[in-house]
Amino acid sequence: MELGLRGTRVLVTAGASGIGLEMVRAFHAEGAAIVACDVNEAALSERASELPDVTWLTADVADRAQVEGLFDDAVARLGGLDVLINNAGVAGPTGRVEEIAPEDWDRTLEVNITGQFNCARLAVPHLRKSDNPSIANLASAAGRLGFAMRSPYAASKWAVVGLTKSLSMELGADGIRVNALLPGSVDGPRIRSVFENKAKARGVSVEEVTNQALSASSLGRLIPPEHIASMAVYLASPLGATVSGQAISVCGDLQMLV
Repeated sequence: MELGLRGTRVLVTAGASGIGLEMVRAFHAEGAAIVACDVNEAALSERASELPDVTWLTADVADRAQVEGLFDDAVARLGGLDVLINNAGVAGPTGRVEEIAPEDWDRTLEVNITGQFNCARLAVPHLRKSDNPSIANLASAAGRLGFAMRSPYAASKWAVVGLTKSLSMELGADGIRVNALLPGSVDGPRIRSVFENKAKARGVSVEEVTNQALSASSLGRLIPPEHIASMAVYLASPLGATVSGQAISVCGDLQMLV
């Protein structure tokens, strides 16, 4: 199905693996022109071989100087910007609040929420010139439910939802749509690492933690990352032209995070 995205100019942060990579693949399949950044240079090199017509750049979204360089390069290569996918994020530490190192708290918020601000503020002037402008911010089910022993991550994702709603109100007059995507437990190395850390902290098996997590959703399954990407592509397409200011869960009807 053609979604009307051929030639659409897209910037994806943290695009070399996980959800970000599936975003790149999904927009690429629709014929979009894409710039993707990441901090993992080895992964970027691998992706350049897989998708050579995508521009792959190195950037840490928490570093404002690097973000400025990223946008200068991306906009020059794309000739403008239609879509920002604010995907970059870190899992942060697992532990009780009194056990969390302040520097781990700081880094989690620097990447997960300040990084989105760093990108959005530079994207908006270019998006105002687009005929179909949109921003998708990656939040999490933790941004509506909370997440015990993951307070830095949950706090940052609640902040993403607040940023999203505020920007949708602020930018609506410019025709810029802004939505947040709230994945549940997404299949991949990151969630497995989270489960392992939780199991260690609780003194139980990884299998027990995994089963508890799956039992908390109606569908009882991990979320394939390509399902998140499909929602992002829809929201960026003309079909999503009147969807803005929403925190959209793709979580298998998750009732709690355990």
